[in-house]
Amino acid sequence: MEFSYLDEFNKEFKQLLKKYRTLQEDFDLFKERVLTYRENGTGKFLFWRPPGIVRISNLGIETEVYKVKHFSCKTLKGRGSRSGIRIIYAYFPDNTKVEFVEIYFKERDDTDCDKDRIKRYYK
Repeated sequence: MEFSYLDEFNKEFKQLLKKYRTLQEDFDLFKERVLTYRENGTGKFLFWRPPGIVRISNLGIETEVYKVKHFSCKTLKGRGSRSGIRIIYAYFPDNTKVEFVEIYFKERDDTDCDKDRIKRYYK
């Protein structure tokens, strides 16, 4: 699996990293354990998506864009996978590539992702 990052994602990640010290370690673990291929029993590998990851619909684009709602962060003790950190990524099945688009901490309600940014980068 190949990973890439938008510049905006890197800036947001650095800002959150100042507040949540374990974010880099938690993010690496997320990429290693969650964003992987799993064997489907027939010898083929399929991209596995756990229940805490939902596809964002109504974007009007062909690219598969997903929101991670259950991201576990050790700095936010007692909250488990409902830490409040949201990650948006685009998945390209033909290239087995994931591109990270946005990361943010939801405040009171689950504000929607930056759909304008997604439409600007993907078709």
